[in-house]
Amino acid sequence: EVQLVESGGGLVQAGGSLNLSCAASGFSVEDYIMAWFRQAPGKEREGIGCFSTFDGKAYYADSVMGRFTIASGNAKNTQYLQMNRLKHEDTAVYYCAFRPGQFFCVVADGRLYNSWGQGTQVTVSS
Repeated sequence: EVQLVESGGGLVQAGGSLNLSCAASGFSVEDYIMAWFRQAPGKEREGIGCFSTFDGKAYYADSVMGRFTIASGNAKNTQYLQMNRLKHEDTAVYYCAFRPGQFFCVVADGRLYNSWGQGTQVTVSS
């Protein structure tokens, strides 16, 4: 069974940076898509980024474009969400999601994914 372990959440001041990590295990295929979502209390879950190994491209929602980037870790099954210039509205629980196979992604769509991380809280304050 595919498992995702994510970490790196915490408290950061507005304008600061924070890096989240997501490591996937329990799969054997070469290609996959890994995405990042966030959800604030009382708000709808928002897809903020996606990376596809199939085409090697990453895509981002407009709300984080230019501030967040997805970077590969040393292990091929590990990725980082690098968050810069954080804003108060970035406060949310952040989730990584995963689906093995040859897929493209533009902006993360939760319907594509069947494995989810446990979530990590990111709080941005002044």
